[in-house]
Amino acid sequence: MTLGKIALISGASRGIGAATAQTLFEAGWAVSLGMRAPVMPDWAQTYPERVHLFVYDAADVEAPCLWARTVMARFGAIDAVIASAGIMIPQTPVDISNDDMAKMLDINVQAPRRLAAACWAALGASGHGRIILLGSLSGKRVKSARAGSYAVSKFAAIGLAHALRHAGFDQGIRCTAVCPGFVATDMAMSITDRDAQMMTQPEDLARVIQMLIELPNEASVAEFTVNCQLEESF
Repeated sequence: MTLGKIALISGASRGIGAATAQTLFEAGWAVSLGMRAPVMPDWAQTYPERVHLFVYDAADVEAPCLWARTVMARFGAIDAVIASAGIMIPQTPVDISNDDMAKMLDINVQAPRRLAAACWAALGASGHGRIILLGSLSGKRVKSARAGSYAVSKFAAIGLAHALRHAGFDQGIRCTAVCPGFVATDMAMSITDRDAQMMTQPEDLARVIQMLIELPNEASVAEFTVNCQLEESF
């Protein structure tokens, strides 16, 4: 049972973010949930004092600093940041518009960078700060032209995770890029006809994330890949 640790989770209203929030809460963490339209989850009713809601739009460049200040004022610490918010625009890098490419890079790369930067001092002060960036196997290889632009953004997100890992290592900050294949979320199911039961489940990724952020500093994991199918590509 983890006691007294605080995690910020973006994209916490559904999918991987929501599953991670519930998993950490049930493990004893206090969680601050970044949602565009905050709603207190049913599972939080037992100990609502361990749940904080924050109106978070990943495109808002001012939101991360305000969020970090609000959490520090309430809990006095930030031990982990899980950047789960992301978007996919299924276009080739030839066909995608400049605006759409810029939007995807902003949400998938710049937003987690801004969030990590806003929480940096608190993560360093903890001596065991943890950052999880939701990458993708699409950030390890390109499997289709239609997913190419998304892959570009996720390659960059994985690069960001490695850069943050180097930047914070001496302060006890550890950053991991979690890279799943198809996960049974709205995003994945909008681009494939694969049976949801044959995909990785959000709850399983949540257990992976909990394990990663609870490892000691001496067990640093740079990338963690998870797949629902046999694939020799990384």
